[in-house]
Parts: sequence; structure tokens; C-alpha cells
Amino acid sequence: MTTKTYLPSQASLEHEWYLVDATDKRLGRLASEIAMILRGKNKPEFTPHMDTGDFVIVVNAEKVAVTGKKRSQKLYRRHSGRPGGMKTETFAKLQQRLPERILEHAVKGMLPKNSLGKQLFTKLKVYAGPTHPHTAQKPKEITIKTIPGEN
Repeated sequence: MTTKTYLPSQASLEHEWYLVDATDKRLGRLASEIAMILRGKNKPEFTPHMDTGDFVIVVNAEKVAVTGKKRSQKLYRRHSGRPGGMKTETFAKLQQRLPERILEHAVKGMLPKNSLGKQLFTKLKVYAGPTHPHTAQKPKEITIKTIPGEN
């Protein structure tokens, strides 16, 4: 008996576009739901080695919420590649400077660390404000419940 890897048909690989409003949503819970949609794990034809996921547009990224003291204590690090080139920034400072990067960083960490993960990450579009340039794709609005009983 030989087991074969499931390959979805080409017709079932049509990618949808989804619109998510990040206003007052918890960062980690929102990011994990977005990563599931990007990966395609919410679909019955999910295949681990293929891109079966959909496109996700996130608006109002500047209004994403964190709990506890994360606003002042959570650090984002980046390195220039030169000796002594480590730069650190708190959540609050990065949110003022580049609010999109916070959600992108969280989602990227939940995707595979290989070429498939890089390909999936290109299907995430994050915008700080309430507008986006993807109206031609007719995105479907989905609401993500980050905490039970919340909105």
C-alpha cells in the first residue's frame, strides 16, 4: 500500500481576498487568525507544502491592542549587520513610527521559516489607516473574535 500526497485541483486553488479591521483587537490572537487564513488551514483542501491560502488586507493597524505593560516593555530589535548595529524600540515608539510593522512582525513569526513562508507573507497587506487600494479585488469583510465575549 502506497500513500499519496493529496494535491488539490487547480480550480480549488482560487485565492479569495479578505478584509480585517484591527481596531481594538488583541495583537497575538489577531495575528494567529490571519496566519491561518494566509496558510489556508481554514480550508478543507489544505496541503502543507502548497500555497492554498487567501489574501488578507488589514486596516486600522495603528489601533491594535496589547494587554499588560507590553506597550512600554515589549521590545522590537533589528540589526544593521555591522558591529554594534543593534537597534531596539519599544512597542509604543514603533506604533507611532510604523504601526504596520507590528502586525507584520507578529504574523511573519507564525508562518513557515522557508520559501513557502516568504511567498505566503507577500499575500498580507497591512495599512495603518481605514483606507486601502484593493477595492478592485472586492475583499470580503470578516470579523475575527480575539477574546470570547469581546465585540
